[in-house]
Amino acid sequence: MGKTKSNHSNLKNAIIAFLAPLPSIFFYMYFLNHYSDSEHSLSSLWSWCYQHPFLLANVFFFFNINVMFWAIGHLQSSHWMIDPYWTVIPLLLAYYYAIHPIATYNMWRSRIVIMLTFLWSLRLSHNYFRRENWQWGAREDWRFTDMRQQYGKNWWWVSFFAIYFAQQIFLMGLTLPYYTIHTVEAPWSIWDIVAIAVCLAGIVVAYYADTQLHEFSTKNAELKASGKPILPTLEDGLWKYSRHPNYFGEQLWWWGLGIFAWSLGQGWIFVGAFVNTLCLAYVTALVEERMLKQPFRAEAYRQYQKTTSVWIPWFKSSSLEETKDKTN
Repeated sequence: MGKTKSNHSNLKNAIIAFLAPLPSIFFYMYFLNHYSDSEHSLSSLWSWCYQHPFLLANVFFFFNINVMFWAIGHLQSSHWMIDPYWTVIPLLLAYYYAIHPIATYNMWRSRIVIMLTFLWSLRLSHNYFRRENWQWGAREDWRFTDMRQQYGKNWWWVSFFAIYFAQQIFLMGLTLPYYTIHTVEAPWSIWDIVAIAVCLAGIVVAYYADTQLHEFSTKNAELKASGKPILPTLEDGLWKYSRHPNYFGEQLWWWGLGIFAWSLGQGWIFVGAFVNTLCLAYVTALVEERMLKQPFRAEAYRQYQKTTSVWIPWFKSSSLEETKDKTN
């Protein structure tokens, strides 16, 4: 009975997730099919959509993501849907800017960036659903759950700004390189090669880090199920050299994307990657605080903190060996 209910809920959430972006998609398709190449013959609405692709994207985000997802989240008492969409919104935006009538760009740069974004999105989506046991909406982000308890009866309106409006500002700023890439036509340069290398490195590092973390979690679940002690910390693979190699890989991706925009004369767009780094620094602090609150791994994690780099992979320090020598 419980399994049937779970399957029903999973199917329902999957359908909701697939239907949710349709208002924006249908409106945009209607615009593409009905706008006129002659700017003077456009109606005031179509003229605005034609002249302001970035603002139009923000309108879509505000009404279709902020308002609709927020309402669905309250109806379901779970703001889970923003997480799987975080992995596809950048891909949708890249394609949106590429097919906008006012777009002008280097075809190969555009195609390569969209292909890279597809790989990034596929990796992140795969990791999300693997972590969630291939379920749609099984749970919301633990940070949202903590905030729900913190704000209590005010959560219904705080959630709109804390989860959705804040993420609109964050995501639209972070994806500005896509807008630049599709509004500046410039020849291929060596910096495009550098950007591709950094983006690919970020995807590969994040994939292996997430896979190693998933294997560690799976092994601990098996140990717990068999009544054996679980492993307190993951210190193998990439995690031997960095406490958060998955975050490091994610930062490489966004900084690499920023290099594309920088090479087109829009270096200020690095502000998006910089803000993302600051946010990941905050998330890192939250995650490590959570680790230290778990009695079975607190001491081991403190030692891990002393010997292992936070983000950038590096060789372990000698702190652990010194500790062992003092103990002996």
